[in-house]
Amino acid sequence: MRLTGLVAEGYRSLKSIRLELGQVGLFVGENGVGKSNLYRALQLIKAAGEGTLARAIAAEGGMQSALWSGVRRVGQPARVILQADVEDDETAARFCYRVEIGLPPPASAGFAFEPHVKEETLTVETGRRPVEMMGRKGPAAYGRDGDGRRVEHGTRLLNSETALAVLGASGRYPETGDLRTTVSDWRFYHGFRTDAGSPARKPSLAITSTLLDEDGGNLAAVFATLAHIRQDTADLDRALADALGASLEVPEPGETATFGLRLPDFPQRLFRPQELSDGQIRFLALAGALMSYRLPGLIALNEPEASLHPSMLPALADMIAKAAERTQLWVVTHSRELADLITDRTGTRALTVVRPDGATTIE
Repeated sequence: MRLTGLVAEGYRSLKSIRLELGQVGLFVGENGVGKSNLYRALQLIKAAGEGTLARAIAAEGGMQSALWSGVRRVGQPARVILQADVEDDETAARFCYRVEIGLPPPASAGFAFEPHVKEETLTVETGRRPVEMMGRKGPAAYGRDGDGRRVEHGTRLLNSETALAVLGASGRYPETGDLRTTVSDWRFYHGFRTDAGSPARKPSLAITSTLLDEDGGNLAAVFATLAHIRQDTADLDRALADALGASLEVPEPGETATFGLRLPDFPQRLFRPQELSDGQIRFLALAGALMSYRLPGLIALNEPEASLHPSMLPALADMIAKAAERTQLWVVTHSRELADLITDRTGTRALTVVRPDGATTIE
C-alpha cells in the first residue's frame, strides 16, 4: 500500500496544495517556507487512522492555530481539508481518503476550540468507477461490509472521533480497516532528543524490536535485534564507519539491551551512549530508523541533517537510498547539499518549497 498523493487545503500556510509522490518524496527549502507543514499534514493523516486527530491538532494550538490565516472567500467555511491517495501495488486498487475538520458550531456538545470532524469519505477504485466504502457526515457514519453492502454504523460518532479509526478498528469494514492499518504503520521522525535524558541514550528492554520507536526509545533493542536475532550488521557497520569512523558494539542482552561505540582514537575504550556527542547519538538514531530489521510502509524524516557535521551527510544519504529499496521515504530538509546527495543516489528530483505570497507552494 503505497502513498501516491497528498492534498492539504486550509492548513496553516498550506492554502491549497496537491502533491504526487513516488518512492522518495524529497522537499527542500529555506526556514519558514512551510516545509514542516507538509510533513505535519501527512502526520495528521496517520493521526486520523489512529483516532488521535483532534488531540494532535489541539496539541499544536487548536483549530485557531491550524487554520489558514489568509483571506478566505465570503461565505467559505473555515475548514482544514486533508486527502491521501494510496495504491495497492498487488491489486492496483486505488484508495482515496478525505477528511474535513472545522470549528464547532456555537451550540455543540464539545469544547469551544477543539477541532470537529465534519465529513469523511473513503473511496476505492479497482478499474471501474470509484465506490464509496466509508462515509461520515456529522455523527452519522456508514461503511461497506465484506459483502459490499452499505451498513449504517450503529454508534453515533463524537465530534472529535474519526470514522477511519472507529470503523476501521471494528473488523466489519475490510477496506476501511486495510487503510487504517496502512497509515497507522507509518513512522515519523522529527529529530531525536540528544540531551542527557534522551530516550535514545538509555538501555532498552531486551525485546525483539523490528523497527525504531518514533522517540528512539528502543534504539538499543533495535541494534540488539540486528546483531543477535538477524545476525547481520554489515550495512550498519559500514554506515557508522563512513560517518563516525567508529564501530558499534552490542553486548548480548540480559534484561536490558545496550550498546557502545569504539572510536579509532581510543581503541581500548568503549564509549557508552551517555558519553556520545549530540551528533553521534542523532546519527545512530537515524541509522536505527533507516536500517532496522523490518521497515514500515513509509518513513518520514523532518530535517534529518540537524546537529550533524557536514561530513556525515554522504553516509546519511547512503542510508536513505538503501532504505528506499525497502520502503517509501518522505524527506524534508533545508540542506541543499543533502538533497543533492539523495538525488545522486536515488535519481529523485528534489522539490523546492517556497512561500512567495504567504502560501506554501512548490516552485
